[in-house]
Amino acid sequence: MDDDTWFAQRFEEHRPRLRAVAYRMLGSFADAEDALQDAWLRISRADVRPAAIDNPAGWLTTVVGRVCLNALRSRRTRAEEPWDGHLPDPVVADDGPPTPEDAALLSDDVGLALQIVLDTLSPDERLAFVLHDMFEVPFPEIATVLEREDAATRQLASRARKRVSTTRIPEQQRDVAQQREVVDAFFAAAREGDLDALVSVLHPDVVARADFGAARPALVRGARTVAENARIGYVPAAELRPVLVNGAAAALVVRGGRPTNIMAFTVVDGLITALDIYGDPDRVRELAAPVLS
Repeated sequence: MDDDTWFAQRFEEHRPRLRAVAYRMLGSFADAEDALQDAWLRISRADVRPAAIDNPAGWLTTVVGRVCLNALRSRRTRAEEPWDGHLPDPVVADDGPPTPEDAALLSDDVGLALQIVLDTLSPDERLAFVLHDMFEVPFPEIATVLEREDAATRQLASRARKRVSTTRIPEQQRDVAQQREVVDAFFAAAREGDLDALVSVLHPDVVARADFGAARPALVRGARTVAENARIGYVPAAELRPVLVNGAAAALVVRGGRPTNIMAFTVVDGLITALDIYGDPDRVRELAAPVLS
């Protein structure tokens, strides 16, 4: 077997893991695919022999990590704002067992809340945290990617870990059937225009984020305010298709045969603590493609 064939086989063998790394680093499926293509170009041109690589999975992961780091550094930093109006790409799937590809992306239970927090980290912090805490890449290998000392790399991961922990991401209720009961109750109350019933399924400090594209982001907090918006915004003619978003109960809103919104819920102890709404029609069609086909 020649070197090119060996590298191609190893890359395809580890593609699910590499795609998961890129997704968690960049929060975008399109950007993740671009990163994989860029990484493969680098690998195919690298002056490295297979015999020099003791751990192909780790080596490939660090190559993808370096590409993602460069991509993050080129973005406008969002580290000063907890949410800038853009929601990361969710994994949208049919309401049932995940496909092997989706399972690889969500193997560490990466909910939308964590993805949003990851967006607040600096590029170097994000790389250190994602590679070490999520993919168990040793610090010396991460330090090589960052071109830092091992101690400095550990400090980056520690700062990122502290940021994630202090954000107090609620632990999603595990049973999807129980999540679905709460989500169904939310929609039933919205359909009836029952404000009190809506408030009863919302956590007092619930946050609702709506991403309609760059021009119209929205952020609403508090059970009463979120309930009032849900009651006013409910469209009786809309079809609500049960789906999963990052493994949690959600709904795809279809109007006139076309998908218009994705509504993702975080349910904790029987109450909705977060509601994330995707409203950009073009983006919704793209994200919902796996369940529409």
